[in-house]
Amino acid sequence: MAPLMHFFTTLLFLLIPLEATTNYQHGLKSLHFALYQHETINKTGFIVVPGVAGPPVSQTTTPFGTLFVFQDPLTLKPNPTSKLAGTAEGTSITSGLDGLQSLSIAKVTLNVKKHKGSISLVGVTNNIKPSNHPVVGGTGDFLFVQGYVTSSPVNLVGLTVTYKIEFHLYWPPYASPKP
Repeated sequence: MAPLMHFFTTLLFLLIPLEATTNYQHGLKSLHFALYQHETINKTGFIVVPGVAGPPVSQTTTPFGTLFVFQDPLTLKPNPTSKLAGTAEGTSITSGLDGLQSLSIAKVTLNVKKHKGSISLVGVTNNIKPSNHPVVGGTGDFLFVQGYVTSSPVNLVGLTVTYKIEFHLYWPPYASPKP
């Protein structure tokens, strides 16, 4: 009798975690979309503290240690005059001696696809290659959101540079919609 009870107890403990994992995988709400960030030097983006070494300031590089702040519009299309869907504001510090990489912190305020709120991002940005930034928080409809954002250069010529920002957002099962 004891071996049979041990078998059922072991089977019960094995089945419970499998059921929880399966429900979590199938109950995940997600949202995927792309916007375009337009950054204009000395209009929406400013060098606050110049760096100490490395290449000079250009559309793609800043000297090592440069502190840069921005408040850039996010639009639905690559054209800066297309419909506004949000704002990206934050700061970056040039962390690569080549002037191409920065540690970036940003708050992205969004009003898209019946979702309104903000997400917070932290990560390393490469100015000339795609970069992934993890989502570290959210507000409003983006409360408890997880995921990542990919930033890719589209146009690096002229005073205004354009990046494609692809959002890959996921809500965990415990994040219920507002009543």
